[in-house]
Amino acid sequence: MNNRREFLRNTLGVGFAIGAGLSSGSVAGADRPNMLWLTCEDIGPELGCYGDEYADTPVLDELASRALLYENFWSTAPVCAPARTTLISGIYPPSSGAEHMRSMTHLPEGFKMYPQYLRESGYYCTNNSKTDYNLEAPKDLWDESSGRAHWKNRKSGQPFFAIFNNTATHESKIRKRPHTAVHDPAKAPLPAYHPDTPEVREDWGQYYDNITTMDTWVGDQLKEIKDAGLAEDTIVFFYGDHGSGMPRSKRWPYNSGLHVALIVYIPEKYKHLAPKEYSAGGRTDRLAGFIDLPATVLSLGGIKPPEQFQGHAFLGTHETEEQPFSYGFRGRMDERYDMVRTVRDKRYHYIKNYMPHKVYGQYLQYMFVTPTTRIWKELYDEGKLNEAQSRFWETKPAEELYDLQNDPDEVNNLAESPKHARILSNLKRAQREWAKRIRDVGFLPEDEVHSRSAGSSPYDMGHDDSKYPLGRIMRMAESASSLKVGDVPKLMKGLSDDDSAVRYWAAMGFLMREEKGVAAGKRALLNSMAKDTSPSVRVIAAEALGRYGDDGDLELALDVLRELSRPKENTYFVAMLALNAIESIGAKAAPLGDFVAALPDKKAWSISRGGGYVQNLASRILSNVGRTSK
Repeated sequence: MNNRREFLRNTLGVGFAIGAGLSSGSVAGADRPNMLWLTCEDIGPELGCYGDEYADTPVLDELASRALLYENFWSTAPVCAPARTTLISGIYPPSSGAEHMRSMTHLPEGFKMYPQYLRESGYYCTNNSKTDYNLEAPKDLWDESSGRAHWKNRKSGQPFFAIFNNTATHESKIRKRPHTAVHDPAKAPLPAYHPDTPEVREDWGQYYDNITTMDTWVGDQLKEIKDAGLAEDTIVFFYGDHGSGMPRSKRWPYNSGLHVALIVYIPEKYKHLAPKEYSAGGRTDRLAGFIDLPATVLSLGGIKPPEQFQGHAFLGTHETEEQPFSYGFRGRMDERYDMVRTVRDKRYHYIKNYMPHKVYGQYLQYMFVTPTTRIWKELYDEGKLNEAQSRFWETKPAEELYDLQNDPDEVNNLAESPKHARILSNLKRAQREWAKRIRDVGFLPEDEVHSRSAGSSPYDMGHDDSKYPLGRIMRMAESASSLKVGDVPKLMKGLSDDDSAVRYWAAMGFLMREEKGVAAGKRALLNSMAKDTSPSVRVIAAEALGRYGDDGDLELALDVLRELSRPKENTYFVAMLALNAIESIGAKAAPLGDFVAALPDKKAWSISRGGGYVQNLASRILSNVGRTSK
């Protein structure tokens, strides 16, 4: 391993540096830099240059030795589609209605994505090759987006912006067997929340092996630029699309799911575009993230970022001042609904769980293929885990606060600590102000993101208080998720509000309070389940009564959930919500076994992405009631 490291340093990294000093720069075009994004999937900053002694990443370590390394860079979302949606649009997905995994919506008329601005200014823009956006993209977004896309195909003298994405580190590659180990699993560093088992160690070791494979690929890309004589003309970015593919990283807005590496190399001729803290081998603690990258690349190209971009350029002619906070979010992950919002400063990380009644580790069919996930859950069911390891399989607190300096694995929740009350208050205020500023439409049930924005866009709808009274909806969501008994009168009043989203959160508040909550609001919940004009409100009321009511309530609830799970009569999003409710009822949902088994395949569901999620839910429901899976 050490021999390989020395060989790569000598042949790739140092060679690139020498090439940079010799190239002419004659093809950069109007003296504007080329920009190369080297991206990979599902890795955090587990690199040697970030201080990870178990990692073997000589190419990236060498690149970092003459570049600027960002210590506090966030992907904004902890999973690929919403993270990439943030990148392509420059708008937070909770603001554009695109936060949910493999959803699809569109931007307001006249809004453009960053490659359009680059192309209009003369850049040749290529993407090789992943898109996975939750927003409709124009056909002319890229000059080329495919496995053949390459900066070599540009016109003579034309500057380029090129993305190359490597999939060797994807979650699916962690569990690919057979595999010949390179890193010794016995030496793998394990986070405090993972149990120490052979399966877990093997997965972590293979994760690091995949990073080493990806590191070699980075060297190939840098060598190609050097051999073309373009090293002095090209600003290079390296980053991952979100945290590691291991469970409790990918999909969860902990720091382990949001914190990614960012290494930026700026050649000497473009040092005027670098920030003041730039130096070879330098490090910066500046808070930045995916939301800032679109504005940053435009700024590097001499283009003023448009007003609708919600990020801040941290390089180039339009560099802005550092922001005090970074923000993240979680919405629906595959077939499972959740709502989490998060904010950090340079030391502390605040998490607001708007659906604390849901366990962290909701069953996701794709995630449970990973051996670590399966053995972790088995040990929990057997009572063999400690408190930190058990928490992932239990319901969430309403709020979490972590000291990233002293607790990097985020297992010691300080939300109830009097010593940290002011810090909690400041970060909580920042999260609320952010939600109001971006007009977070994630407080709507997913079907209403679409129904309320018919004829316009979720962004437009969200910025119209007559269509989306955010303040009133947020207040009810806060009362619902507080879990406080004293908020029950607010919930009762909320069930009769004129706005369906207020009623949705009021019903959710009773559900979150389990038996006592449902008993307190039973009459109102029965009325909502039967008569509310919003199918999402009816689903949540039915779930509350089905889980925590009596046998008569259960029978009525199952009838309503059967009705709302039908694909032809309801939207895909209502049906998914209803099937989640049926699954949460567990074995008591057995009377719906025949109905669920007869649900049509994904071709019957009107949705362009995520069509298999209903089948995943159906299989889980049937397993719960002792039936053969679909």
